[in-house]
Amino acid sequence: MGELFKLPNIGIVLEEQLNKVGITTYEQLEKIGSKQVWLNIKAIDPSACIHRLYALEGAIEGIKKSQLSQVRKAELKEFYNAFK
Repeated sequence: MGELFKLPNIGIVLEEQLNKVGITTYEQLEKIGSKQVWLNIKAIDPSACIHRLYALEGAIEGIKKSQLSQVRKAELKEFYNAFK
């Protein structure tokens, strides 16, 4: 396990996926952003769901995905629905 596992919402499987798409540090995750990282993961795992997108955003913000604001969740849901 690397440093990403220490972030909220990041388990072993998600960390492995992040590593597979070239993300190994928080700085990379933050710079690329949850939406693009989610798209990269979706390219290798078509089952990537909205909860994975919420998890990535929460990890960037340093909070559990359940603590994301309703406004941010709505923005992410709109983005997610565009790629369903």
